[in-house]
Amino acid sequence: MKKSQTLIVLALLAAGTAQSQKKKKMEQTQDIETRIESLLAKMTLEEKVGQMNQYNGFWEVTGPAPKEGNAAIKYEHLRKGWVGSMLTVRGVDQVRAVQKIAVEETRLGIPLIIGFDVIHGYKTLSPIPLAEAASWDMQAIRKSAETAAAEASASGINWTFGPMVDISRDARWGRVMEGAGEDPFLGAKVAEARVKGFQGDTRADLAKPNTIAACAKHFAAYGFAEAGRDYNTVDISNSTLYNAVLPPFEAAKNAGVRTFMNSFNVLNGVPATGSSFLQRDILKGKWGFDGFVITDWASIREMIKWGHAKDGADASQKAVTAGADMDMESHLYVYELVKLVQEGKVDVKLIDDAVRRILRVKFELGLFDDPYRYCNEKTEKEVIGSKANHEAVLDMAKKSIVLLKNEGNLLPLKKTGQKIAVIGSLAADKNSPLGSWRIASDDNTAVSVLEGLQQYKSNTLTYEKGTELTVNKATFLDEVVYNTTDRSGFDAAKKAAKEADVVIMVLGEHGFSSGEGRSRTNLDLPGLQQELLEEIYEINKNIVLVLNNGRPLSVTWADAHIPAIVEAWHLGTETGNAVAQVLYGDYNPSGKLPMTFPRNVGQVPIYYALLNTGRPTNADNNVFWSHYSDVEKTPLYPFGHGLSYTTFEYGKVTLDKTSYAKGEPVKVSVTLKNTGNYDGKEVVQLYIRDEVASLARPIKELKGFELVALKKGETKTVTFTLTEKELGFYNNEGQYLVEPGTFKVFVGSSSEKVQEATFELQ
Repeated sequence: MKKSQTLIVLALLAAGTAQSQKKKKMEQTQDIETRIESLLAKMTLEEKVGQMNQYNGFWEVTGPAPKEGNAAIKYEHLRKGWVGSMLTVRGVDQVRAVQKIAVEETRLGIPLIIGFDVIHGYKTLSPIPLAEAASWDMQAIRKSAETAAAEASASGINWTFGPMVDISRDARWGRVMEGAGEDPFLGAKVAEARVKGFQGDTRADLAKPNTIAACAKHFAAYGFAEAGRDYNTVDISNSTLYNAVLPPFEAAKNAGVRTFMNSFNVLNGVPATGSSFLQRDILKGKWGFDGFVITDWASIREMIKWGHAKDGADASQKAVTAGADMDMESHLYVYELVKLVQEGKVDVKLIDDAVRRILRVKFELGLFDDPYRYCNEKTEKEVIGSKANHEAVLDMAKKSIVLLKNEGNLLPLKKTGQKIAVIGSLAADKNSPLGSWRIASDDNTAVSVLEGLQQYKSNTLTYEKGTELTVNKATFLDEVVYNTTDRSGFDAAKKAAKEADVVIMVLGEHGFSSGEGRSRTNLDLPGLQQELLEEIYEINKNIVLVLNNGRPLSVTWADAHIPAIVEAWHLGTETGNAVAQVLYGDYNPSGKLPMTFPRNVGQVPIYYALLNTGRPTNADNNVFWSHYSDVEKTPLYPFGHGLSYTTFEYGKVTLDKTSYAKGEPVKVSVTLKNTGNYDGKEVVQLYIRDEVASLARPIKELKGFELVALKKGETKTVTFTLTEKELGFYNNEGQYLVEPGTFKVFVGSSSEKVQEATFELQ
């Protein structure tokens, strides 16, 4: 057989295989839909509504059944098949026990879907999601989610309430730690990576025992809470909604995410839980989403407090009509929906639609074929906390670190012959670096920064706390109270600094200072840390400042005085090892900021993709232009900023043409050279500006990036292709437009350090 004939045969075989796989997938889908309809026909109205009811864990499930109170009522609901899901039940023994009741004691034996907040790892913790986004490394972010899914599924869990894909421009809002930052393009890429990491590439992958269903939250606009105050009202334009808020959610949907969670806020005066516009018109209508929507905790009931619903019955009617399929902990659907249907106030078709969606995901997870598929003690023991998982989260942690400033030849640290003083209570802290939202992990299990540095034996290391960070034991449920009076450790810290060649100061926020309900009005270093930093600086100016925080901080004084600043976030279980390897140069930092760092809190919200205004510069030498009287309007550190121990040189930005027809791809190229003394990685970023449009467009919008690894002295040409997908925008009616005109394209190392070129779109 000739080579050409062989190639033809191989191509035909490949096509046949693809067609066979497509047919098999279609048959599996049809089989699931048939089974759903068969089961739905057998269900009573009460059992249908039961599938829409989720309870938090309410008793020790491996112990005796509760005999009285609310727990006894919930237990009876479970035995009747009036519960479709439970959350925060974890561990194989616990999950098997509760699943056994649902499967073996109810009339129809419909299995539960077990949910849990797996936000940045399960037992073995990755960096907080904002830190992961700083890696700009989608493969690493996906691997992190895969690791989390493997541990959670080994513990009996089959559904996570993540990823959070809310875009936010306000560092005061504590939940920025859970998302990917301020930019919808980067946010969409991270959403896709995390969904696929949790679930796999296809729906068929959901049935694997090491994947879990993901949940895109919070739908929608929760990240725009006014004044950065959690649970506060939201009031944004349609342009912001369609162009900034919704793209990461649509990316999650396109990546196959099987559930959505609605949000606590109002949009256009309507609580998101009761918004048909969000849930029916956009999500289930325009986007064709066929999974299910769960409410956030008690958000149906909260519509009463918002003043949108009269009572529980009214709230339930509005929520189910709007498209909320499952009630998380409002305890309303289970008590109100049957009566509402019987009274003709809710169409039973809405109930059937919700139940179909919930059953569909349960079938896809394989729970009907094997309800105990996630309940294997051997797997639980082998997977959770494994060496491979620790290696994975260490890799993610190193990639998440951002080098903000490096002057004075302090970094990387010399490996021999130095006296190093480590100062700051966070340096020895094994709890705070774990971050917030780590319910399944154990306290004090992080490798501290001090422990990481102690692995390097050839330098002389001393440690002084300097000051206690907090005056209480910070927990997930309680406010963090910072120390503002006790300076008793200052003198010992100053003595250590005086005798050192280099001082490493580990300062920042406690891990529980960010997250849900953790809004702040001050973005400075809390407590006595700033005072300590300034006093140590008077003794020894050779300071490396390592920041531990869950949001952008205002460290303006430090930027003006401290020669080296490292953003080390809350990096999870392997924090200390990651920080030490970066400080000593065993890993060359390559992270870039996913959120803008302000000069002070008065600049917030601050973000790079702003509109130009009509008076962007001081053209007339007077005060009548867009600025502040007391501080520059530019950020302290811009979006996309991050340094390396090596240096990179960008060549001229080139286009393959200067004028393009509608629909024609635009090729943008730049040459990148590693001109420094280390091998390194650089995130090459591409931004555009539509100069004139029917809606004013931002001065820059991220539309592409590539993480490029270059050896010392190596050169590479990086080429981006812009299509209509990148060149258009949404109008105020949600229609996507690509308009002709002049475009600028910018390529560089951050949103500020760029080179530009111009082209025309016909």
